[in-house]
Amino acid sequence: MKPRAKKANELESRVLDLSRVTRVAAGGRRLRFRAVVAVGDQKDRLGLGVAKGLSVREAISKAKRLAEKKMITVATKEGTIFCSVIGKAGASQVLLRPKAGQGLSAGATVRVLCQLAGVKSLSAKVLSRSKNSLNIARATLNAFQQLKDYAAKSDKIQAASSD
Repeated sequence: MKPRAKKANELESRVLDLSRVTRVAAGGRRLRFRAVVAVGDQKDRLGLGVAKGLSVREAISKAKRLAEKKMITVATKEGTIFCSVIGKAGASQVLLRPKAGQGLSAGATVRVLCQLAGVKSLSAKVLSRSKNSLNIARATLNAFQQLKDYAAKSDKIQAASSD
């Protein structure tokens, strides 16, 4: 049997966090699972999904579907980012800096998101003391969205200066 060839638009997904969540009701504790899944095409698109389900498989598949719906485009330039940026979410702060040709220097959650987005080289630092991987992932996405705004502004400036 031949190995399956990858489609051009096939997405890769990774589970960032899987936790057990309980709710106390009159009949006792109700157990559910929460999954945080990141999805990307390793070119420039990235999504993050969070979902709960009665089983692990259900939670992961729901989160993957949500991540595919909420994909963003990451502005990159020659495998790195345009400029330094700080992303914030909850108590988490993430600093992303361009680092051309030097590889990825980032923690676990930020590294996975950068690999899925197709960023080849950058330096990242989690500035807060938060260890919450969901908030760190959201802060990283916030930083990538800020980069999109910077890229749009720089394109306008370049267009105006060339006229």
